[in-house]
Parts: sequence; C-alpha cells; structure tokens
Amino acid sequence: MAIGTIGHVDHGKTTLTAAITKVQAEKGFANFLEYGAIDKAPEERKRGITISSAHIEYETDARHYSHVDCPGHADYIKNMITGAANMDGAIIVVAASDGQMPQTREHLLLARQVGVQKIVVFVNKVDALEDPEMLELVEMEMRELLSGYGFEGDETPIIMGSALCALEGRRPELGVEKINELLKAVDTWIPEPVRDLDKPFLMSVEEVFSIQGRGTVASGRVERGVLKKDSEVELVGKGATPIKSKVTDIETFKKSCDESRAGDNSGLLLRGIKREDVRRGMVIAKPGTVTAHQKFLVSMYVLTKEEGGRHTGFHENYRPQIFVRTADEAAAFHWPEGTADPSKMVMPGDNVEMVCDIYNPLALEPGQRFNVREGGRTVATGLVTRILK
Repeated sequence: MAIGTIGHVDHGKTTLTAAITKVQAEKGFANFLEYGAIDKAPEERKRGITISSAHIEYETDARHYSHVDCPGHADYIKNMITGAANMDGAIIVVAASDGQMPQTREHLLLARQVGVQKIVVFVNKVDALEDPEMLELVEMEMRELLSGYGFEGDETPIIMGSALCALEGRRPELGVEKINELLKAVDTWIPEPVRDLDKPFLMSVEEVFSIQGRGTVASGRVERGVLKKDSEVELVGKGATPIKSKVTDIETFKKSCDESRAGDNSGLLLRGIKREDVRRGMVIAKPGTVTAHQKFLVSMYVLTKEEGGRHTGFHENYRPQIFVRTADEAAAFHWPEGTADPSKMVMPGDNVEMVCDIYNPLALEPGQRFNVREGGRTVATGLVTRILK
C-alpha cells in the first residue's frame, strides 16, 4: 500500500519519515534510514521526467507500506501530476509553531485531485512549543481546512508529537509513543485500496479487425475489472452516445477464454458491430460506468527543454494533440473562466490548471492521466481534475 508525507517545506516531512523507519526498525519491521539518506535519494528517471523522491518501505502489524517522501516542493507537484507519486493515503505534516501554511493547502488540494480519499494529520515540533493553547488552535484550523477540501475534517485522526524526539530517542511521550499512535491511525483510518479486479470492466481499444463469418474483434489491454463471455458491454468514445453490444467470444494469447481480467491483452468478439463502428482509442466498458466528454479541467506539468519539451512557452488557445490511453485527439487549451490575466504565457517547467477542449468526445473520468504531444515529442503531462462537458 502506497502512502506519502505531504506538507509545507521545513515542517518535518523527512524527519518524520526517518523517525518512522527508526521506530519500526527497532521492532524488526524496517531498515532505519537516517535523515541524510532519505534527503539524498537518487534521482530517478521515469518517462523522461526527473523525479527526486525517496521510496522507503516498512511494515506495521497490519500492513506493508511503500512510503514516498518528496523533498522538493515543485518536484512534489510534478510527481503528483505525472503519477510518480501514486498514493493510497497521505500523512500531512504541520509544524505546531506555524500551523497551516500555503503549501499545506496546496498539497491538500493536490491530494484531493489525484484521488487520495483519507489523510492522517501529524502536528510536529510539539517539543519546541511554549504555549500549549496553540495546539488547540492548530487542530481547529486543520479540521476546518480538511473539511474545506472535502476530507472528513471532524473524524480525521490528528496526532501531536515530535519526530525529532523519536529520532533522537528522548521524551518518548512526544516521540516514540506518538509515532506508534500515528502508524496505528494510518492502519485503521486509511482504507485498503480497491484492487483493479474489483472495479468495473474497462478495456481501451488498440486494434480492430474483422473475422469473416464471425464479426468484428477489438483488442487491447484490460485496464480494470473482469469480463465474462456473453456479457453486455458499451463502446464509448466515437460519438456522444455509447454503442451497445455483447461479447460472444474472448481470446487471450490466441486461446478462447471464458473471461478477461485486468492486465490481460485480449481480443473481444462483438455481436452486431461493424468494423467501422469501432476505432482505436475507444473503450469497451461495463454498461453505464463510463461516459464520453469533450471539455474538462486539467492539472498539467509542462516539460522543460532539458526534459525534451518545448524551448518556448505557449499562449491561450494552444492546439497540440492529447493522448489518453490509446486515443489521440486534436485539443485546444484555454485558461479557466475568471483567470486574472488570460494573455499570460505558459512556460516550460510550469504547473498549470487549464481547460482542455477536444474535437471528438473521449471516455474520460477525473484522475485520468494524459500526455500532450506536438511535433513528435511530449511537451506536457497531466491529469483530468474535473469534467465540464
């Protein structure tokens, strides 16, 4: 299960991560990593985008966690948008002395956008606080803030302690004991992620061909769910209305099968469908679970020249190609309504929120990742945050 530490710069995200590994290492559940070992995580190159995030693993009595601690703020947002930091849950770290700060809010918003459902709060640096009444204020502020971003503010566990005390082995009532309390909260409050197999069936069409006397076959990789032979499906993404069909045969690795599951590369024989009804980029899904859209809000990171992106910026009404799953469509990007200065430029290296319009409707849902390409190179990468039309 993937979990991450988020929060304002210098509030103690990395110290907390080190403290967790120390406390769990003493129980034989982790390898202790010092602050410096986490902070100097090797740069990973993933899809040509450089990421600096430390990946750490540890266990609790209940679960195995992979933990992401991303030091750089700009990096962090880039990672969240590009999918490097896929998180099932998060620990937000807030310094008792400062309370919530701009990045606290920004990270909460991003966590919401990338689909994190539950968060645990760790109020850090309690050992350095002179006025204990401040803690009540910080807790109240955080609960209000969480509710404002659509998290369950009143129920969210808030643990108050000191990561440094835990790391240095002093004041256990603020240190080790609080780390244990935090991990217990993470175990119980953050739900197990829904496995791809349990989600409704979806396959993105890569190829379409006709088999004489049998009909039309669409093939591709199954993204999620399970499909049994003779199930009803919908083909979504050519026009605004889905096309209904029935899967009369399933082929995986050249063998006829009774079902197709997440991860399989399968060919589906579709009853009553002409070859020209289906094209690459459409999806075949469980009826009623996916709809096609043409206008949506996106969060995207624009690659720098060094990352293989554009050398110059672009303006409102920029028209590249957008790649979603196996589809590619002509797109136009605009600033959202109410933007203070719609004439401003988007520069390489920027993280921006924009509205994307596409010529043909595509099967889309919030959280869907995409790439933007132009002239044979990827110039931006992002995710759909809200469907507008």
